[in-house]
Amino acid sequence: MIPKQTIDEIFEAAIIEDVVGEFVPLKKRGANFLGNCPFHNEKTPSFTVSPAKGIYKCFGCGKAGNAINFVMEHEHYSYPEALKFIARKYNIEIEEEELTDEQKEAADERESLYIVSNYAANYFKKQLHESDEGKAIGLSYFLERGFREDIIDKFQLGYNPDDWTAFTDEAEKAGHNLKYLDKSGLSIVKEDKKFDRFKGRVIFPIHNLSGRVLGFGGRILKSEDKAAKYLNSPESDIYSKSKVLYGIYYAKKAISKEDICYLVEGYTDVISLYQSGVENVVSSSGTSLTEGQIRLIKRFTPNITILFDGDAAGIKASFRGIDMILQEGMNVRVVLFPDGEDPDSYAKNHSTEELKEYITSNAQDFIRFKTSVLIEDVGDDPIKKAELVKDIVGSIAIIPDQIKRSVYTKECSSLLGIPEQALINETNKILRQHFSKKTNQPAPEVIEEYTPISEEKQEDSGSDLEHWEKDTIRLLINYGDKTIEVESINEDEETVLEKVSAALYIISSINNDKITFENETYQKVFNFYAEKINEDKLPSHQDFINNPDQEISQLAINIFSNKHELSPNWENHKIFTVTEDKQLKKAVINTLYAFKLSKLTQLILKNQEQLKIEASEEAHLQLLQEQVGLQQIKKRIAAKLGRIILK
Repeated sequence: MIPKQTIDEIFEAAIIEDVVGEFVPLKKRGANFLGNCPFHNEKTPSFTVSPAKGIYKCFGCGKAGNAINFVMEHEHYSYPEALKFIARKYNIEIEEEELTDEQKEAADERESLYIVSNYAANYFKKQLHESDEGKAIGLSYFLERGFREDIIDKFQLGYNPDDWTAFTDEAEKAGHNLKYLDKSGLSIVKEDKKFDRFKGRVIFPIHNLSGRVLGFGGRILKSEDKAAKYLNSPESDIYSKSKVLYGIYYAKKAISKEDICYLVEGYTDVISLYQSGVENVVSSSGTSLTEGQIRLIKRFTPNITILFDGDAAGIKASFRGIDMILQEGMNVRVVLFPDGEDPDSYAKNHSTEELKEYITSNAQDFIRFKTSVLIEDVGDDPIKKAELVKDIVGSIAIIPDQIKRSVYTKECSSLLGIPEQALINETNKILRQHFSKKTNQPAPEVIEEYTPISEEKQEDSGSDLEHWEKDTIRLLINYGDKTIEVESINEDEETVLEKVSAALYIISSINNDKITFENETYQKVFNFYAEKINEDKLPSHQDFINNPDQEISQLAINIFSNKHELSPNWENHKIFTVTEDKQLKKAVINTLYAFKLSKLTQLILKNQEQLKIEASEEAHLQLLQEQVGLQQIKKRIAAKLGRIILK
């Protein structure tokens, strides 16, 4: 564990333009630096580095962060790895804190598994290229599959001899403990017997994001009835199938750059596509797609295209995986290859341009894909058609974004000839079921609206709560350390003006009314500031930018990243502008009133929904009394803001 003092030293040493400049050519532009964003393709530079604030921001794709965030994002490092990268750059020595005996044992165990896995990868590679058996059987197989030698080397493909203990014996001779050979799954130990798991197989090493070998896949080349064609390493302390994707180490940069990930089934599909120039490709290694694998892709892009061969059974089995992708809020498309073809064979038989063109022109959204697959079983049977519609609406209902649900509902209506309102009703039914199951409470009657909400209804619906929550936090972070004059009562019960920090005023006002934020990140920022106030400290901008909580850090960076800043030259020309900081008291008070008004509106709407379903007369009366009280408070706050509440 890196001590906090050392982390602070690393952050202080990191010069943002120096760190980013290692990877991106930057040009001085006023107080900032400008360059082409490394995270998306752009011709006009929109990537800005601010030395004064210690942050970067791309106004094209929205990526932003500090020096550590940049290294994490660009190199796909973990937080500790990024800290160590910066420390090496500035010659900062890291003396990690002493671990407990338990922590040491766990770390040693994991490191031992990494070491033995790395040894195995090198052993298998050497056998493939240097042994007569490896060259005659393994290497010739890969070459016959059309893999170039540079690609074979890049993916560290190998071969395990067709001998029961060839690898295990060599590993033990090299000093590796049989305990770790067994735990990694490379060797199988049963009582006094030991033998190689991957005997007589070509080997596909499986890497993590930083390129370390976690496990292996092995393909048998002999025809044996009892032996599985493909065999994977078992679960271990370093290898969890549900959290790993084959090829992710090689694909991660291309996925980020292209902003799309192609998902295939097997190892050879990945290698063939990569060799053909489609580098943003990964495989779930023949296992069912998992949430962990989907979230791993989501770190690099929200867009997934699944590439299938023509196997109908496999396609239908994929529906669950597609639903899981949708549930994560990601965009999923599907490409079906012609009968008798799979990604591997198609890549070998066509040029790179033809392959890319086929994928692009044949990608379908999940509704068209699912409909085309299921419609074949429907025929003219109305019951089967109804089941098909329910199946597709079930997939739409799990999409978290309401606008996307609306778009897909419209497409489904057009494609299947079903009235849009009927589909919305069915979606509402499913959403209510999900709500009740999740909260153990009755769901509101209407979740999706068919008709557009009028402007009057929108203003009264509390939909602006997110805006005022965000604006309150923005003022807190930007101007919390500034002083404002507010009225207070002295010991003689006289009204006097008192100077307090904007942060103390905001925090006291919110805490006194026992208000919480709907947005969890905003609440975390508020709590962080409140804790500092209690310690008689005011956090600096850098305390937010370099906060170890990445959500707080990212929010602060986005707040500090102003695309347009007033030039100091205006005042040189005797042109003076009224900025927010010059009218801070008014901005703080008005924002707090607007925030509270939106919060009250939300509470009133919730009360109204509860009134519709509350059966108890006593509870109903209590809710009515609460409603009257809330409306009165709302009117008082609205009056202070100069708004009129008609009801």
